[in-house]
Amino acid sequence: MDKQLTTLFAQQQYNKNNFFLIAGPCITEGEDVVMEIGEKVSTICKRLEIPYIFKASYRKANRTSASSFTGIGDEVALKLIKKVGKKFDVPTTTDIHAHEEAAMAAEYVDILQIPAFLCRQTDLLIAAAKTGKIVNVKKGQFLSGPSMKFAVDKITQAGNNKVWLTDRGNTFGYQDLIVDYRNITWMKEIGVPVIMDCTHSLQQPNQTSGITGGNPSLIATIAKAAIATGADGLFIETHPDPSVAKSDGANMLKLDLLEELLEKLVRVRQSIL
Repeated sequence: MDKQLTTLFAQQQYNKNNFFLIAGPCITEGEDVVMEIGEKVSTICKRLEIPYIFKASYRKANRTSASSFTGIGDEVALKLIKKVGKKFDVPTTTDIHAHEEAAMAAEYVDILQIPAFLCRQTDLLIAAAKTGKIVNVKKGQFLSGPSMKFAVDKITQAGNNKVWLTDRGNTFGYQDLIVDYRNITWMKEIGVPVIMDCTHSLQQPNQTSGITGGNPSLIATIAKAAIATGADGLFIETHPDPSVAKSDGANMLKLDLLEELLEKLVRVRQSIL
């Protein structure tokens, strides 16, 4: 496992040869939901020796409709994310959307995530780098894997070599995405850990209803193929009841389905070691 990951998970008793998992709700809806997800996923991952990072957005700045839910308040949400990490002894991550958010969010989480649409924003990448935190940059839907070298360069040239890259598919027409697994290989050649976002890559954006659609039935397919092609980690958004989730419910994995999926993925990983 990359030394960044080894350091991050040093206090957790995991098999360092396994893939790692970034999982949680799309957005911090409230304490009950984040605690339920954090408890269940951390328990599953400890049993399966999967290094686990709890993820939740503290605010959603990119919604299809202006009337969509954006959050419960920045400080309230960030404190809840930190509380989950402390209670279940797992690292945490959240996304930031502007350079002035980097220092604030870094006080609460271990990893700063850069949204795909913002992966070219130089001031945002540099601000994230200067926090000293691991910076996980999602590849833009409009970019190739090799072109993400320049996002990595912006961060490392700002004095931070703790960079991860996450694929989330490429734009395919107006309302669909397609995953090109060559990008996993190409981004690994840049020399950083590479993650596959198994849920956002199944989005169907730009729906005329104003609500993004998705194909959650294909999450397992995306995940298995990602492990088989060498992804270091997986990103899966999950919720006890996606039908009532306040963001991205159409492409999230139902929490009760996660354990069986992870069991299968561990076997896939073991078969290629």
